[in-house]
Amino acid sequence: MKHVFITANTIISPLGFNTETNISQIAQENSGISLHNTIGASPYYAAIINDEKLNNSFHKIGHIDAYTKLEKMMILSLQDTISQSDFSISDKTALLIATTKGNIDALATTNNFSPERAYLPVLGERIKTFFGFKNEPIIISNACVSGILSVAVAKRLIQNDYYDNAFIVGGDIVSEFTLSGFQSFQAISENPCKPFSKYRNGITIGEAAASVAISNQKPKTDSIQVIGDGSCNDANHISGPSRDGEGLYRSIQSAIKEANITPETIDYISAHGTATVFNDEMEAIAFNRANLETVPLNSLKGYYGHTLGASGLLEAIVGMSSMKNNMLYTSLGIDELGISVPLHVIQKKKKATINTFLKTASGFGGCNTAVLFKKINS
Repeated sequence: MKHVFITANTIISPLGFNTETNISQIAQENSGISLHNTIGASPYYAAIINDEKLNNSFHKIGHIDAYTKLEKMMILSLQDTISQSDFSISDKTALLIATTKGNIDALATTNNFSPERAYLPVLGERIKTFFGFKNEPIIISNACVSGILSVAVAKRLIQNDYYDNAFIVGGDIVSEFTLSGFQSFQAISENPCKPFSKYRNGITIGEAAASVAISNQKPKTDSIQVIGDGSCNDANHISGPSRDGEGLYRSIQSAIKEANITPETIDYISAHGTATVFNDEMEAIAFNRANLETVPLNSLKGYYGHTLGASGLLEAIVGMSSMKNNMLYTSLGIDELGISVPLHVIQKKKKATINTFLKTASGFGGCNTAVLFKKINS
C-alpha cells in the first residue's frame, strides 16, 4: 500500500492568517473567542474573523465583492498551501472541500448573493475555477467530522491510485443559522467553552478555514505520514452521541489496526472536546476503552470555538505542529476534571517527544472519525 504524506498547510482564523501565527498564539494561550452582538438580540461568545482584515488580505488576489466570506477564507488558505506545496495541480490532483453548512448565509434576505450560492456544488465550482483544478471537486459534508474525514478520504483515493496527490480545504462561518440552531438545543455556553471541565456548560462556535497538501511522494525534509484511519457511525441519535462511545471506539480501533501499532505508541491525542456534557463524557469513555486514558490530550475549542467542518482539519494541523515542535499545548479552559473516568488532559504547555498522534472527531448523526499521524525524519 502506498504511503501518504501531508506536505503543506495553512490556517486562516481569528488568531492569524497563517499556521505559524496561529501556533504562536496557542503557545501563549491566547484565545480567538470574544463577546459579540452582531447576530440576534443577545450578546454571545464566538471566534469570528474580522471582515475588514479578511478583505484587506483577499483583495491582493481577487475581487472582494465577487466572493462570499467563506469563499474568501477558503481561497486565502488554499492559495498559501498551494504556494508552499512541492507539487502542482495536474489531472492527477484531487480537490476536496470539507464543510458543514457552506455558504448558508446566502439564504439570508440581507445577503448580496443569490440563494443558489448556498448549494455545495456551487461552492466547489467557485474554488475549482479560481485555482484551475482539472477534476471536479469532492465535497465532504458529514457534520463535524468533515474536516478530518476529508484527510481519510484523500488518503484512500491516493492509495487506490485514483490520484497522485490532493489539496484539501475545510471551512465554516458563524451565521444566524448555526448560532440559532445551537441555541435551540440550549447548547451554547454563556462563557468561553471549557472542554472536559467540571464547570463546562456548552459549546462556543467559531469560524475558520484550513487546508493541507497531501501526496504519495515523500518530501525531502522531515514530514508527516498519515498511517491509519477509521470512521464509524454509532447510530445513536441525530444530535446525541452514543453514551458508551462505541462509534468513536471502533473508529480508533480501525485506525490503530491499519497503522499496525499499539495504543502505547501514541504520544498525543487531539480530541474533539466540544465542552458539552455528553460529548466530553463519551470521548473519555471511548479513550478509556481503547487504553488511551494516560495519553496526553487536549481540545483546541478553547482557542477557536467549534469551527464545525473546519475543526478536524484545523486541529490536525495544530497537532502536526505539536509533533514538529515536540510541544504539548494547554487544553484551554481546563480546571477541575468533569468526567467520570480518568483522562490525561494537558493543563500546561510542556515539551515532549511526539512521534505519533491521534486526531478524533464526532458529530451530529452519530458520525465518528479517527486518523493517526506519524513523524518521519528525513
